[in-house]
Amino acid sequence: MPLQIGIVVFPKVTQLDFTGPLQVFSSLADTNVHLIWKRIEPVASDTALTVLPTTSFADCPPLDVICVPGGAGTDDMVVDAEMLDFLRAQAKTAKYVTSVCTGSLVLGAAGLLDGYKATTHWTAVGYLEGYGALPTKTRVCVDRNRVTGGGVTAGIDFALTLVSILVDRPTAEMIQLRLEYNPAPPFTSGSPDTAPPEVITRLRQTNPAGQARRKANNQQAAAALRAHG
Repeated sequence: MPLQIGIVVFPKVTQLDFTGPLQVFSSLADTNVHLIWKRIEPVASDTALTVLPTTSFADCPPLDVICVPGGAGTDDMVVDAEMLDFLRAQAKTAKYVTSVCTGSLVLGAAGLLDGYKATTHWTAVGYLEGYGALPTKTRVCVDRNRVTGGGVTAGIDFALTLVSILVDRPTAEMIQLRLEYNPAPPFTSGSPDTAPPEVITRLRQTNPAGQARRKANNQQAAAALRAHG
């Protein structure tokens, strides 16, 4: 039976959060990779890229791997009942429940990270505890069958790590080599641990309305999760 991997897409998804893993997973033999949304209709990402899902929530087969990418759209997804119900249903039989970037907040809102170590984008790590998760500041976090990736570009690291678990390390290394994934960033600002303080401050001051929305919606979702036990 082919391996079934599903990546959920939604409005304002960060395209690199899912296209990185998509490229890695699509390199696997005997594997079906699905792009999933409520309906088969164009989904606008957070860039000029528009994505056409390959299957709907209703028609999606049982998945071996369910993956939720991140992006500004997760601020809506943490309070989207249809999304959360779909994730809960798939998680019952999935071998691995996974995310990239702020996608982990959506898993958390669905009650799927309670008691699990997890990571996310560095700006959002403070919301994980509200969902009962154990925040871990690593690029990829593996805790039993929960595999979460950090922000955006960590999606490639996440996917390669998962392939090494699903298949084996040589297969993951072969994919890495084929993609020539050998990062050598021009600056050291890819992490708050190494970025200049003025760069961190400048970034934190961008989009205050979006930050407020993320805070409000995640607090609402955490409260709803606690209310339902």
